[in-house]
Amino acid sequence: MKIVGISGSPRKGENSEKLIDLALEVAEDLGFAVDRVLLSEHAITPCTGCGSCADTGECVVRDAMTDLYPLIKSADGLIVATPVYFGCMTAQLKALFDRTLPFRKQGFALSGKVGGAIAVGGSRNGGQEKTIQAIHDWMHIHGMIPVGDNSHFGGIVYAPAESDLVGLQTVRDTAKKVCDVLEMMSSR
Repeated sequence: MKIVGISGSPRKGENSEKLIDLALEVAEDLGFAVDRVLLSEHAITPCTGCGSCADTGECVVRDAMTDLYPLIKSADGLIVATPVYFGCMTAQLKALFDRTLPFRKQGFALSGKVGGAIAVGGSRNGGQEKTIQAIHDWMHIHGMIPVGDNSHFGGIVYAPAESDLVGLQTVRDTAKKVCDVLEMMSSR
């Protein structure tokens, strides 16, 4: 089984990418294959709402997303991390989310995949829960199965991430919960 981590940060090597690495390390230690989508490395044009994907099931915009569609679709689970910018996810992550509309037009291609969310803010109460809710909303719209950290909503961290020991544990617990649910589903 494969878990794909998506970092919604435009900043290379910063908190969100470190947290995706931590979450995927947990998954690897549990025997999962992993892959990464780092939005610091990909420019994704926002959706134009043209409606073409309703007819063809494919997006007409040709950019980095074209190569990311198969990777995201191939995942059994997704873990999404984002910094909190002005109360919610980054514009880069929102662009990726909006561009996943073709998956709905392809018979809900993400339905049944397990998802976890991680948000890192400038303070303990910097909008992380609201941001995780927005990520979970995206997952629900696709028919995914969002999970938390086994006691709350997901990975909630404040910056700098490496000094937030409680937050780092919520990231580990979220990744483990994604893995646990995937294992339960595969044993049925």
